[in-house]
Amino acid sequence: MILRRLLPLAAALSLAACAAQPAQLASAPKPTWAFQKSDLPPDPAYRYGQLPNGMRFIIRKNATPAGTAQVRMDVATGSLDETQAERGFAHFVEHMAFNGSTHVPEGEMVKLLERNGLSFGADTNAQTSFEQTLYMLDLPRNDAKLLDTALMLMRETASELSFDPEAVARERGVVLSELRDGQGWSRTNLEDQLAFFYPAATYPKRLPIGTVETLNAATADALKAFWAREYVPSKTTLIVVGDFEPDAVEQAIRARFTDWQASPETPRPDQGKVDPRQKARVDIHLDPSLSERVTASRHGPWLDEPDTIANRRRNLLRQIGYGVVNRRLARLSRAIDPPFRGAGFGTSEVFKIGRTTNVIVDTVDGGWQRGFAAAAGVYARALASGFTQPEIDEQLADIRTGLENAAAGADTRPHGALVGAALALIRDEQVPTTPQSGLARFNQFAPTITPKTVMAALKEEAVPLKDPLIRFQGRAAPKGGEQALRQTWAKATRAKAPAGEVPAPIPFAYTDFGPAGTVVSDVTEALYGIRQIRFANNVRLNLKRTDLARDRIDVRLNLDGGEMLDTRDNPLATEMTGVLARGGLGKHSEDDLQTLLAGRSVAFGLGAAGDTFSADATTTPRDLTLQLQLMAALLTDPGYRPEGEVLYRQNIANFFARLRSSPGAALSNSIGGILSDNDPRFTLQPQEAYAALGYGKLKQAISDRLAHGALEISIVGDIDEAAAIDAVARTFGALPSREPVFRPYAAERQRSFTAKRGLQVIRHTGEANQAIVRTTWPTRDDRDPEEAMALSLLAEVAEIEVLDSVREKLGKAYSPGASSALSRVWTGYGTFTMSASVDLADVAATRAALEETARTLIAGPVDADVLQRARAPMLERIDNSLKTNGGWSALAERAQTQPDRLARAKSARARLEKLTAADLQAIARRYLAPEKAVQVLVLPEGASAPER
Repeated sequence: MILRRLLPLAAALSLAACAAQPAQLASAPKPTWAFQKSDLPPDPAYRYGQLPNGMRFIIRKNATPAGTAQVRMDVATGSLDETQAERGFAHFVEHMAFNGSTHVPEGEMVKLLERNGLSFGADTNAQTSFEQTLYMLDLPRNDAKLLDTALMLMRETASELSFDPEAVARERGVVLSELRDGQGWSRTNLEDQLAFFYPAATYPKRLPIGTVETLNAATADALKAFWAREYVPSKTTLIVVGDFEPDAVEQAIRARFTDWQASPETPRPDQGKVDPRQKARVDIHLDPSLSERVTASRHGPWLDEPDTIANRRRNLLRQIGYGVVNRRLARLSRAIDPPFRGAGFGTSEVFKIGRTTNVIVDTVDGGWQRGFAAAAGVYARALASGFTQPEIDEQLADIRTGLENAAAGADTRPHGALVGAALALIRDEQVPTTPQSGLARFNQFAPTITPKTVMAALKEEAVPLKDPLIRFQGRAAPKGGEQALRQTWAKATRAKAPAGEVPAPIPFAYTDFGPAGTVVSDVTEALYGIRQIRFANNVRLNLKRTDLARDRIDVRLNLDGGEMLDTRDNPLATEMTGVLARGGLGKHSEDDLQTLLAGRSVAFGLGAAGDTFSADATTTPRDLTLQLQLMAALLTDPGYRPEGEVLYRQNIANFFARLRSSPGAALSNSIGGILSDNDPRFTLQPQEAYAALGYGKLKQAISDRLAHGALEISIVGDIDEAAAIDAVARTFGALPSREPVFRPYAAERQRSFTAKRGLQVIRHTGEANQAIVRTTWPTRDDRDPEEAMALSLLAEVAEIEVLDSVREKLGKAYSPGASSALSRVWTGYGTFTMSASVDLADVAATRAALEETARTLIAGPVDADVLQRARAPMLERIDNSLKTNGGWSALAERAQTQPDRLARAKSARARLEKLTAADLQAIARRYLAPEKAVQVLVLPEGASAPER
């Protein structure tokens, strides 16, 4: 689906948006591929084919990252293909793909993949939507045997699943647990809004997760019947993108799938309708966890617009139009006293049965009337008075830059981007064209774009919001009720208010930081060839040139301080660092910066984590200097404008209203205090403490670090090293002298693990059947690389064991897991955790299973096969870690001030390979003793808790 059609706030349509659908022509046989009836030239680097049985395939050779691949099997079936009695079957069948087939016994598929280096969940996964089921394998190596294994498993899923009744019974619990985990205020709100906006459509009654009743009634025979009916060759497309020769891939596909027998497609059940006549109705939905939002909507018929050059031009004009209106809304949200927290305007397709235009407004509690009126006014004035050329130019600049960047980096696009284009072809019938051709078409068309042509195209698609459907959601009913909502819209859209032209901001004011700095040290370290530079003012720069992503540069900044500035007496000292950029710069507001930086590939922000303040951005060679200027300006002249404070405070009420609204929220907001014996630095503070924060306090806390703290910068990617050094010299290198080293913060790094072991209970206010069982042991920090690696491998082993016991054998949880977290920041601090989200009725059994897992790890050596399955994916991750700029950036960002990280990375594979089952048993004995654990149960309010 075209991205501009997804409203930034349109939760009401998010499910429809994720279920993109292939367009069908009303006459003549449907072509095999959409580009066969389009004037858009398809990207010739893809290979498109079809087997005699009707199954299609798409192959593309790609080496980003090198030596890897992605395999996808898309089956054009989903929850819209279900009958009333089959709700949830498409998703249930997806789960059964991992539970036994003709040639792969139950439970062996995941094990087979793990032995080959694929982690369950990360590299092995599947998803079901309204119209598609997608199976995904990410191959860590490009050897022919692994590809054949992947294709074999896809073929087993397509035509050989077993549906053993006992396996169905076990997996039913997993599917029901996934349904249970998704219940709560958010799901209830979604169901209400879909029922209000689309009462005559089928899809609100076909959410992919299904219902408890139909899932409990699902038999092995019924699931198999759905699978046999829907999984047919003509509805299946196989995609292979990666570092393989296309001829070999095609041969392997044909060998595996040619003998799959063709079967006729079953027509999809009636999808209902979206009624354009539906209007002037109001829905009010209340829940204590819901932030205030008002939506005005009208429906129209679906627009059948095949992917052609003319329609892409039309959609570009619409994209610009929506962009201008949303830019006006964003400007209002950044006022000192904004009428709303955020707002959006857009149009979204609803499958092929209609389209919906929305204005969506998020407000503070009780602020709906002012916010709704302001957004309605912006919408009405825009459509009545049109746009200005500067507004069009700002949108064009951003679009042009995106296209230029895509064209420049076309040859090193990652697998995921190319797979996404292939999926868009088979789902949306979007022709995959080359980025270069897209840029050429844009450059040819852009000079003809005017405010008038943009408005005309926008009005072709946007449904006039006359007598709209209005939906209110929030914690308290709107004063005046339905009548007030209707009257507010009507009055605001009739008002004759000025358009409110905004003057163009002054030119970017941060291009001169003084005389360029002098390099006093320039060496290249031996292990990885990272060039390490130090300027006379003590700023450090680490450079690594790569050809992994053409025309892309990763910049990372680490500044001394971070959470080390938080103390027991002032635990929120750095809390507002994340919204520092929302206060703009001394000479430019955030809104001014958006206009000034239109068309430039830069990012703006600062965060506090651990012992540093950090910033990172991906830019291009032509914008590297500007990116560094922007970062330097934020450190030397932050604006501390009140707009940022307003934004921060607006979010506080929502956060605290949802504090315990689900088991996950209750756990995350309580666990810090539990594990630290309520150390204020790691414990959620009272709401009034956050409400009292402001930029004045933040400035007092961090200004010294911004001005004087040690600073280390890394630049990785498609760089000219001399140009990069010069750009840093003229920005950070030109600043006054800084501290030469990062401070030790010996006292500040002290963090204790609670002395109170045993059972702790947290209460939540979510669904009455939801619970979490979590066991956490204290371990250590990560200074010892041997123990750190052993604990990481032990966590992978525990993850396998927990998945096997709690998910597969008991069927109690959808995603139980285990993890090890060893701190590099907090001295001596680390944790090892096992957890599962379960039904309240299954808490006892889950506790017992987790306890048994820990006892087993202590009692004896790990099974050799489990050890291999845990280790193999870790080895592959190590081997592939430096095949992306992100991997290099993680290595380079502290290469001078934490050089031990380089040596550790170099020896990581050997360290992992030498670990034995006995080593893991020893580490489990050292840390996972039952008496050392803190067990946390997250239970509903009122539910009885065990005594221990």
